[in-house]
Amino acid sequence: MSLTEKINQDIKDAMKAREKEKLAALRDIKSKLLLEATSGSGGEIDEATENKIIMKLHKQRMDTYTLYVEQGRQDLADEELFQAKIIEYYMPKMMSEDEIIEAAKVAIHKIGANSPKDMGKVMGLLSQQLAGKADGKLIAQVVKALLN
Repeated sequence: MSLTEKINQDIKDAMKAREKEKLAALRDIKSKLLLEATSGSGGEIDEATENKIIMKLHKQRMDTYTLYVEQGRQDLADEELFQAKIIEYYMPKMMSEDEIIEAAKVAIHKIGANSPKDMGKVMGLLSQQLAGKADGKLIAQVVKALLN
């Protein structure tokens, strides 16, 4: 079952259960996926693009949550946090730091990098390989540590 099909089924279930807050988050995901599918080529989007959209939506919710907490608007912050948790369910499983270290070692060996000057080459390769599976900041920290 694709992500879009799963979202559609969960929307139906949320409608039947009359879960308005959950329904709002699911509809937002669906609208972003549909927008991406219709904005380009063919109408189908691949898994990497789906993951990127889901991660972006989650990040937006968490940023907004932080902003609301700083401004003392706990009512709005709670709503954003709830939606972030709904979106989190659909996020891909993130790689552990050990898995990232192993992937970085392989990439460094493959490229033949041996100094911090080569970090850009390694990051380029890893960013493509680990897109949607690992946090970019963590990848950069690991690569920097391994090259130093």
